[in-house]
Amino acid sequence: MPHNLTVGHLLHQLQNLDPDLPIRLAVNPDWPFAHYLGTDVVVGDGMAFIAEDGQEGYLPSDVRSALAWS
Repeated sequence: MPHNLTVGHLLHQLQNLDPDLPIRLAVNPDWPFAHYLGTDVVVGDGMAFIAEDGQEGYLPSDVRSALAWS
């Protein structure tokens, strides 16, 4: 996984998923919570930004394991 994820790489990763599948952001292995993503994409300084939009709760243990965060 590249350190600088591109729109193309992200689209490639998501293209075969159910388009109605909710997306959450896993933020920090020391504080393993799932966060909502904002709905706006803002482009500035040559990058696309998606804002975090609040915390949902703890990451499921299987997700923490898959990320090697447990």
